[in-house]
Amino acid sequence: MAVLAPSSSSYHIQSISSAIFGSKLQSGEIQQTRLRRSLQLRLQATCNLWIDPKSSYPGLTIKASAESLGLTQKMKSNKLERVVETEDGSELFEDMKHRFLSFKKNKYLENLEHYQNLAKGQSPKFLVIGCADSRVCPSTILGFQPGEAFMVRNIANLVPPFESGPSETNAALEFSVNTLEVKNILVVGHSCCGGIRALMSMNDEVDKSSFIQSWVVNGKDARSWTKAAASKLSFDQQCKHCEKESVNRSLLNLLTYPWIEEKVKKGIVSVHGGYYDFVDCTFEKWTLDYKEDNLKEKHGRISVKNQLRWS
Repeated sequence: MAVLAPSSSSYHIQSISSAIFGSKLQSGEIQQTRLRRSLQLRLQATCNLWIDPKSSYPGLTIKASAESLGLTQKMKSNKLERVVETEDGSELFEDMKHRFLSFKKNKYLENLEHYQNLAKGQSPKFLVIGCADSRVCPSTILGFQPGEAFMVRNIANLVPPFESGPSETNAALEFSVNTLEVKNILVVGHSCCGGIRALMSMNDEVDKSSFIQSWVVNGKDARSWTKAAASKLSFDQQCKHCEKESVNRSLLNLLTYPWIEEKVKKGIVSVHGGYYDFVDCTFEKWTLDYKEDNLKEKHGRISVKNQLRWS
């Protein structure tokens, strides 16, 4: 590994970046202040360079492998140019800007009084626990408007039991039920759920180095029941069963929180399950029929009422 000190015979950062990224990176065509950091990171990643973070153009201390640099120079410049041109997401954020301004013009300003009231406080009727999957936004599917639902989204829309300890999900449960005093808790599962697939694919022993496994293991009861009840079905069909069963297990887990069970027992809070199938665009909804003897999990089932299917 050679150390190249800044001099007329040394590699200048401009010449290196030109060799790696193409002629479009010459100083007259981009703003150095905008790309300096990203160039340093990309140079480091693609050329095995070490760049002194305190230095700035044109005097940089560079440690480079001549072999690595030679290989990098053979890369197709047009591919790297596209990376540099889009890495800051400017086009995506420009589109986002237009969507925000459209929201402001067509919704915010036209309902100004409503949004000004929301600025003073919130009193949502629902706590919705949904999956983080980008395809299943509860507000889009169920038409929730700002202020109507307190949202919690996590991998596989799971509710961990009370004894599992603190998490973002049960912190949201405490705040929404005790402070906001929501009257309805809705847990929404969905088709083709990657989190449930990960749960069903797990070995019996959890890999504690995996954040995903350490989280989805909260659905282990749903997995066990599915394996026992649907063992003859294909793996895909088992996953679909588990997607719905995990919702029911989450409803039971809600009742392990003392302040939730107390309110459910008194009829102050209702607990609901939902399932969105985006393959055929249908939605199933049901409500937990709370009776203390139902919590014994007879035959692995829970008692529900008010089952509806919207299609």
